[in-house]
Amino acid sequence: MQIGIYEVSLVRDGVYLLDGGAMFGVVPKVLWEPHHPTDDSNRIELALNCLLLRGGERTILVDVGMGNGWTDKELAIYGLHRPEGGLVEDLARQGVAPEEVTDVVLTHLHFDHAGGVVTFSEEGRSELTFPNARHWVQERHLRWGEDPTERDRRSFLQDRWRPLREEHQDLLELLDGPGEFLPQIEALVVNGHTSGQQLVLVGEAGGQRLLYCADLIPFATQVRVPWIMAFDLHPLITLQEKKEILARAATEGWILFFEHDCRVTAARLGSESGRVVVREEVSL
Repeated sequence: MQIGIYEVSLVRDGVYLLDGGAMFGVVPKVLWEPHHPTDDSNRIELALNCLLLRGGERTILVDVGMGNGWTDKELAIYGLHRPEGGLVEDLARQGVAPEEVTDVVLTHLHFDHAGGVVTFSEEGRSELTFPNARHWVQERHLRWGEDPTERDRRSFLQDRWRPLREEHQDLLELLDGPGEFLPQIEALVVNGHTSGQQLVLVGEAGGQRLLYCADLIPFATQVRVPWIMAFDLHPLITLQEKKEILARAATEGWILFFEHDCRVTAARLGSESGRVVVREEVSL
């Protein structure tokens, strides 16, 4: 699919499992389970859907999945599985080598979004997975990730992205708020899930646009405004952010890209009985 100057493609890093109740907060299980079946441990599947943008002499990745270096215990907890390989293998199938990636945009630094910033050797040494790429992150969020609270500390595995801060400062680009930071790529900053999360809006105003929703709207089912994760630090802020962004997306005809949805990767919105709904699925 072409969006503005970019050829837009889906790349996958596999699928993992998280508690279904945590993903839907106060929403009763009877409402969400028909869309997201649980296993014996009440876990549901989450895709690791990343976005590849090629155009204007740039090869850009939005988020990088979970990466490698997980212990057997962690693999059992998260049920990470990659029957077709991970992100690097999927990029290779699309003709992209890690060295060719010019930019990595990190929506935030939680382990399932930024875990692939580095790759660990069998000896435990880490190297940047995309060694020539500038890595874009909101400065406010980086500061939060370096000193998180007890509530969200487990979400930040600092060894996955600290090398950018300590060893590769020339490849770390810190953003200060919303706005266009690459040609036809704009950051929309939201703070309900975590401080300084940036959604990525691709395309030109007045033309076709695609929004990478990250953890503001992880699944297509969560275009329902009250369906909010228990992981969110400030759920009432998330509620307001969803209302504002969904209204704009519906009015301007954006395509929404859902990072964690195993069935609906992207969709356009519509209206039904006064509320925003998925109108049609979009294939990338």
